[in-house]
Amino acid sequence: MIKSLIIIGDFFCLNIAYAAVCLWGGGFEGGFAEKIIWLLLNLSYFPVFLFFGKVHELRILHVDRVLIKVSQSVLSHLAAFLLLIFFLQIDDISSLVLLKFYLLLSVLLAVWWVGSRKLLKYFRRKGYNFKRVVIVGAGAMGTKLLDELRSDAGYGYKFMGFFDDNLALKKSLPNFQGDCSAVEAFATANNVDEIYCALPMRQEEKITRLLKFAESHNISFFMVPDVGRYIHRQLEFQLVGNVPVLSLHPEPLQNIYSRMLKRAFDLAFSSVVLVCSPVIFIPIAIAVKLSSPGPVFFKQKRTGFRGKEFNCYKFRTMRVNAASDELQATRHDPRKTRVGEFLRKTSLDELPQFINVFLGDMSVVGPRPHMVKHTHDYSKIIDKYMLRHLIKPGITGWAQVNGYRGETRELWQMERRVEYDVWYIEHWNFWLDIKIIFLTVVNAFKGEKNAF
Repeated sequence: MIKSLIIIGDFFCLNIAYAAVCLWGGGFEGGFAEKIIWLLLNLSYFPVFLFFGKVHELRILHVDRVLIKVSQSVLSHLAAFLLLIFFLQIDDISSLVLLKFYLLLSVLLAVWWVGSRKLLKYFRRKGYNFKRVVIVGAGAMGTKLLDELRSDAGYGYKFMGFFDDNLALKKSLPNFQGDCSAVEAFATANNVDEIYCALPMRQEEKITRLLKFAESHNISFFMVPDVGRYIHRQLEFQLVGNVPVLSLHPEPLQNIYSRMLKRAFDLAFSSVVLVCSPVIFIPIAIAVKLSSPGPVFFKQKRTGFRGKEFNCYKFRTMRVNAASDELQATRHDPRKTRVGEFLRKTSLDELPQFINVFLGDMSVVGPRPHMVKHTHDYSKIIDKYMLRHLIKPGITGWAQVNGYRGETRELWQMERRVEYDVWYIEHWNFWLDIKIIFLTVVNAFKGEKNAF
């Protein structure tokens, strides 16, 4: 029902966009031709929800992925519409009017899809529209899955219990319901909607029995492959003949078109900032110069793309000192000036790095570049540390908007930062960058406790 309501909303968005273009955007051809075009625009949406309607059934889908699906849907609609008017030989449609229509449709669908998901999450947090789930197999992957399902109440999962033949786990796990033989009776008695099987693949007999039970009782069955214990990248499911195969999903920025898109955005964004920069740069430069003797800009060697060193620029926030290339700033660092304290708190000291972005040493979004000494030290003790250099470093990043910025006193803090950086590399998309920039601005206004 929810999926159907959202698709009905899609048609509302489409027709609102059409009406708006007709009334205020110059309009399509009048009379009978206008009615034909209206009909074709609506017909063109049918293949879209056939191919992309399943996205409305996904409970865990972040905003950036929703916006990607919106973009794909709009492009698919455009392709279907152009195909129809080609076969019907309708060739008097203004390209400008079409552009206005599809831009408006993109905005309306994005607002509708994101808004409807937010509304659904609100109701699910209130206890409505939930799925009853059990997890069979309480090992590392089973407990990790539970953490994901419980990470946001808005996903709408009601965890009913663990099942595992290791009964000693009963003392340490929540809702431990019994061994694997108890699943069927429990699922039937409690109207379980989904069974997640996290048993080792060698337990073929138990898995097959669970699968047959789920199929015969109309319960959704999901396998949780135990490869997740040592592979943390996206995997793709393929069939080689009749044999199922999991393959590593290529990193998005290995694609040349993705790299071109990211670089084009970096150039456009940094150009706008640098053109407007004198309004902010000049007052800050004067304040820095008056705060203490030394240069306005602080230049430091940092590790960049594929381990190559580059000069990273910042407004100087400390008094000139010999340890600037070795020691991180601390909360009550005596080297900081009063002006520097303010610049760090507001992240204004990072603004000169848009010069690095324009020159191609950095990106607007990416893993934060570390001092050369830190790269040398951490690369020896943190697994996958050097993977963060597979793309250009950024002014802001996924780790930073998730709270991992500033001083790293303990090793686990840097390990978590690296985890987020590697996740970003493996899941990059354009809308994720926009999301990170938006969160960075929001955090700057709210103030961050780790900004010092």
